[in-house]
Amino acid sequence: MYVAVLYETVEDFLQRRAPLRAEHLALVEQWHQEGRLVWAGAFEPADGALLIFRVNAVSEVEDFIRNDPYVRHGLIPAYRVRKWNVVVGGAEAGP
Repeated sequence: MYVAVLYETVEDFLQRRAPLRAEHLALVEQWHQEGRLVWAGAFEPADGALLIFRVNAVSEVEDFIRNDPYVRHGLIPAYRVRKWNVVVGGAEAGP
């Protein structure tokens, strides 16, 4: 299944992320290499981000969020987790 995560960032996110960025990117890269994180990127302006996961259970995504240093250190005050049905593109595309 695919799961979309929408992060909302704090107002001064760009200034506050610097000491946590390497750890965050290491987590993102690990999940991407494992095939569980398909796409991830920030919005412009930098008020949030979108992450698309391919996992067996939503609980896997919840584990990622709990371990994300941006979340642990309060840079992501709110987020939404939604199952995502692929309609166009990918092997799972349906009618």
